[in-house]
Amino acid sequence: MTTVGRRPATSPRQLTRVGDRLSYIYLERCLVHRDANAITAEDAEGVRHIPSATIGTLLLGPGTRITHQAMAVLGESGAAVVWVGEHGVRFYAGGRALSRSSALVEAQAVAWANQRTRLDVARAMYRLRFPDEDPAGCTRRQLLGREGDRVKRCYAQESARTGVPWRGRRFTPGDFGSGDAPNQAVTAAAQCMYGVAHTVVAALGCSPGLGFVHSGHELSFVLDVADLYKTDIGIPIAFDVAAEGPEDIGPRTRRALRDRINTTNLLDRCVRDIQTLLAPNGLDLSDDGDRVTLHSDRGAEVAAGRNYGDDVAVSDTLTQEALVHEGVIW
Repeated sequence: MTTVGRRPATSPRQLTRVGDRLSYIYLERCLVHRDANAITAEDAEGVRHIPSATIGTLLLGPGTRITHQAMAVLGESGAAVVWVGEHGVRFYAGGRALSRSSALVEAQAVAWANQRTRLDVARAMYRLRFPDEDPAGCTRRQLLGREGDRVKRCYAQESARTGVPWRGRRFTPGDFGSGDAPNQAVTAAAQCMYGVAHTVVAALGCSPGLGFVHSGHELSFVLDVADLYKTDIGIPIAFDVAAEGPEDIGPRTRRALRDRINTTNLLDRCVRDIQTLLAPNGLDLSDDGDRVTLHSDRGAEVAAGRNYGDDVAVSDTLTQEALVHEGVIW
């Protein structure tokens, strides 16, 4: 019988692309186990089978227990696993990325490390959000001012469209019920969008903390990405839900947003947007498997898995001395 340990590793090319997967599945108060290549969720109502390769991220809420076998098949399928709070509102811990290549996170780090290119990416993000405006030449303060004005107008337009009164954004952290219906819906939508953005950022192997608009937080880039769809998806959904009534605002907002995410193929769009923002010049982002190299001199890379201690020939002495003189090696 074939065991999990003897099964050959799945290559990235065999995995379902992140853009083709379900955005997320939230489970709570159940036992998560494995049956063949599916995971099972067992509670008092019975057992449900979920194909592991179709999951983008599995959100494990309060009261869940998961077996080693279930984690093994999720890892083979490239699904991310995240431990969250009640209804997925808080992020506690997460697992590995779908991508095995560091190309995209390296491109992110290069763009982030330079003030000019960091501003270029911020302008490109603004252009994605508001394609009818040209942010070229705008300073960061000007970008923030324009964004604030556009978001205010979005709230006013959605209020007029749905007939839901809007008295401004009011949110008390840790007290979801303190806001009125539209504010609760906006908060619930924002939290969901942060989760979706975190899913894609983690799946692509990017750094959640290297933001181009937001800064100083471990999820700065996640906040950047989530904001790309705030006025397009998040806020309109929130007002639609609030217009239907004030009961169960949080759960209804999450379900409505989940449906919109699936019908609009938001995950696929999010993947494309991140890749375009971080690698606009056609950087090779192919993920052909575990490929490890070593940094060498002048930006070159050499193969890993070999000892270079005895690899320097006598004829290379002058070259080495020149590199030492130039400060390239020491």
